[in-house]
Formats: sequence, C-alpha cells, structure tokens
Amino acid sequence: MKLSTKGRYGLRAMIDLADYSEEMPQSIACIAARQSISDSYLEQLMAKLKKAGLITSIRGAQGGYVLAKPSKEISVGDILRALEDLSPVNCVGLKGEQACGGSDTCVTRNVWKRIDDSIQHAVDSIFLDELVEDNRAMRKKCGNVNVECDL
Repeated sequence: MKLSTKGRYGLRAMIDLADYSEEMPQSIACIAARQSISDSYLEQLMAKLKKAGLITSIRGAQGGYVLAKPSKEISVGDILRALEDLSPVNCVGLKGEQACGGSDTCVTRNVWKRIDDSIQHAVDSIFLDELVEDNRAMRKKCGNVNVECDL
C-alpha cells in the first residue's frame, strides 16, 4: 500500500492544525505556508476533513480552522480514512461488501484481510496528540521557533 499526497499532506496539515489552533483558529494560508502545500490543494483536503467531522471552520476576521474534538481523540486512521482508501487491494468482500462469486475459494482473500487488519490496527493506535508532541520536540531540537504566521 502506498499513500497518496492526500493522506500525507492531510496528516501534516492536521498535525499543524492541532499544534497551532490551541491559541487561535488557523487559516488555510498559514497552514499551507508552514507545510509547503498549495492553498487550493489544502482547501480540498480540509473540505474532506470537515465533512468527516474532524475539523470545524470558524467564520470572520479571526476565523479559520480548529479541531472538532481533542487531538487525543483523533487517530491517524480517522484522518487517513477521511482522505483515502487504506485497503491493500480492491477485493470485494474484504470490508463486508457483498463478496464476489469466487470469495469462498479465494485463498489470497485471507492474506489481504490480515494485511488490512494490521494496517487498520497500526493507524488506529497512533493519535494526533502524540504526533503534536513529537512535532514540538523536533522543532525545539532543530531550533525552529518560527511559528507565527504573518499572512
């Protein structure tokens, strides 16, 4: 399985949002600038994250985006599933859909199921608050204190 830029950039944006929105809502422009993501692409990702109930938008001059719930309650799996399909293969019946005619005799289906279960467990056991702490520690170690956004 290979994640697309949707998943990679979306996760980076959510870590950034969790890190900086504690003080005040964060604009697309500020997140995009800090993460080197185009504003228009980030806007598309934020729409999906908002639809999934992970973030909320606040209107007005001091508006922007904030997390919809505490970062300790948002898993990497929640974020990635909002942005893309994490299945290792397109196997009908893997996620409980109606199985294909050969699913009863498909030996590899069990392989894909075990891989899928492992992926889901891994991404669901990592929470946004852990990544924010890692991000802050990395910034401190690297001496990067440029957290203000002048946009």
